Amino acid sequence: LVNKPRGPTSHQLASWARNLLGIKKLGHGGTLDPFATGVLTLLCGRATRLTDIVLAGEKRYVGVMRFSKEVNEDKVITSLSSLVGRSYNVPPKESAVKVRVRSRIFNSIKVLDFDSKSRIVVVEIDCEAGTYIRTLARDLGLMVGSNCELIELHRTKAGTFDSSMACTMQQLTDALHVYREHGDERGLRRIICPIERLLTHLPKVVIKDGAAAALSHGATLARPGIVKASAGTKAGSTVLIETLKGEAVSIAELTVDSDALPEIDSGEIAIPKSVLMSPGTYPQTWTKSN
Repeated sequence: LVNKPRGPTSHQLASWARNLLGIKKLGHGGTLDPFATGVLTLLCGRATRLTDIVLAGEKRYVGVMRFSKEVNEDKVITSLSSLVGRSYNVPPKESAVKVRVRSRIFNSIKVLDFDSKSRIVVVEIDCEAGTYIRTLARDLGLMVGSNCELIELHRTKAGTFDSSMACTMQQLTDALHVYREHGDERGLRRIICPIERLLTHLPKVVIKDGAAAALSHGATLARPGIVKASAGTKAGSTVLIETLKGEAVSIAELTVDSDALPEIDSGEIAIPKSVLMSPGTYPQTWTKSN
């Protein structure tokens, strides 16, 4: 998790990290435009299989907006409050992604500061993934009768991660240098999170060690391999299948309600969507004849 500086694109930052770490497979989870700063999740190795999950995580931003003329503070607050909920959110021309009409949900919009003299408002926004804050500024301007420009944007939260967990590229460089020169990996371990940290929001199905090997090869999960499951999880839900040690095995779709498991003795319980555990992590418990 890195704190993106102003200037480079998200793709450039991912490329720098890829070259720095000397790995081929590394991508980012959630584009920030070049002028924006803040939390950017970098995914490497098997974690790249979780890109869609990371992209879908809710976001929090702090934006600094400037009006072209003096506006009333109460009107600004009222206008922003009216945008909470689902709204059309068309990306501006400056956006780094393809322009298309869509709607997004604003969970909350709070005014943190308002300066009538400089015509600046500072806003904290909790929103659905893929929300364009420049569009929010444009719409606010239309509502209060003044052009409104987003002049600064900082992402403080992405999914389960917030800015307190993020490192700078310099900190990553320093930690990597200490590891390569002195064999001390403590700095890297503080920066590079295990894959399980991305999945804490998902309901869980805990399995026996004997089932882990088969699932790491893409097998479906049968009832005998289950130890327990998160209560109240409905059939069709996306779940994390993990070992008794808390190791992520796969992302799967539950085929029955978890509350019904005590009454079931056999049969298919979950279908894998993405395998996360490397084959061979747990010993194979079946033979070719089986």
